[in-house]
Amino acid sequence: MKKNYAIILAAGKGTRMKSSINKQFLNIDDKPVLYYSLHKLSKNKFIDGMILVCGEDKINYCRKNVIEKFKIEKVVDVVKGGDERQDSVLNGLNAVPNHECNIVLIHDGARPFIEDSVIENGIKYAEKYGSCACGVPPKDTIKIIDKTGFSVDTIDRSKLFCVQTPQCFDYNLILKCHRKLKLHRVKFTDDTAVVEYYGNKVYLYSGSYDNIKITTPEDLITADSIIRKRK
Repeated sequence: MKKNYAIILAAGKGTRMKSSINKQFLNIDDKPVLYYSLHKLSKNKFIDGMILVCGEDKINYCRKNVIEKFKIEKVVDVVKGGDERQDSVLNGLNAVPNHECNIVLIHDGARPFIEDSVIENGIKYAEKYGSCACGVPPKDTIKIIDKTGFSVDTIDRSKLFCVQTPQCFDYNLILKCHRKLKLHRVKFTDDTAVVEYYGNKVYLYSGSYDNIKITTPEDLITADSIIRKRK
């Protein structure tokens, strides 16, 4: 029986956080940011295994201070990240037991508030379409600005979509695309862009406005409010 795996990316330095501690290890309600997505994915019945990708110097830390400390199940490997995000993804993909993987979910470890419905819909749509990503419509009006600071145009908000993670794929498809990308040396910061680059369509489905990415100190304040709301 084919299985579903999740790759959790936690190799980013998070320079915008202005902290000496990697953002994935900052605490929200006395638990590291990384704990929340690992815990949620490990408890989901449709996820069979997880690969954690982190900085090489953080592998032992993640094992002892996150996985073992909080008794996170289903982590089959912890592997080092690469120079670029796409290198980290490929390292994670190569660590998946490829003979048994059906769908792979790629998720940012800095997004702590993933929901079961988003995980399960991602698997469903990836099985149907091969590639999908969750997200939300933008709340703000988006304008195009020129080099002098003036507005050039206003984009039709109904045609915009703020993409989040997890981004979910047929395992063989995303692995093939990332291996090609390694040879072609093209840079992307998003996995949906990788499969689109090689001619594949990506289905977009509803995520959650709570599914924030912890990037700046202000995001930690928002995260605390989400935790309080959920309690």
